[in-house]
Amino acid sequence: MKILVVSDTHRKNNNYFEALQRVRPDLVIHCGDVEGSEYALTESADCPVQIVLGNNDFFSYLPRELELKIGSHKVWVTHGHNYYVSMGNENIKREALARGMDVVLYGHTHRPVIDMGGDVIAVNPGSISYPRQDGRMPSYCVMELDEKDELHFSIQYLNENS
Repeated sequence: MKILVVSDTHRKNNNYFEALQRVRPDLVIHCGDVEGSEYALTESADCPVQIVLGNNDFFSYLPRELELKIGSHKVWVTHGHNYYVSMGNENIKREALARGMDVVLYGHTHRPVIDMGGDVIAVNPGSISYPRQDGRMPSYCVMELDEKDELHFSIQYLNENS
């Protein structure tokens, strides 16, 4: 199973559409800040799309958080702003562990992270629209569940002209 994990599109959706074409996922997980683009993001995918509420998703009925089962793995999806992720991911990993989660997917910082340390895997795909890391390349994560029920994560980048 191939899962496209994105965040922080902020109504600038062309890079998301390009990532969909590149990855051709079985599932899309959006970690928030769609700013009213829920319909466009969902309808453009040929697979299920799960989206959580971000701090800029005003007047939205999106869920604040999601708990998903992917294979045998418990995956928690949240935007992250309520867990002080701008200061690091220690709090969100601690909360994920307390909830019995194996993986936490979050956004908000616009900086990609794959943190495999400790008892919980923490993944931030960065922003596919407004990146803030060195080099400022739009990023997303591909999460794959293999035939042995193991999860694999890779941060991927769109070129600057995308």
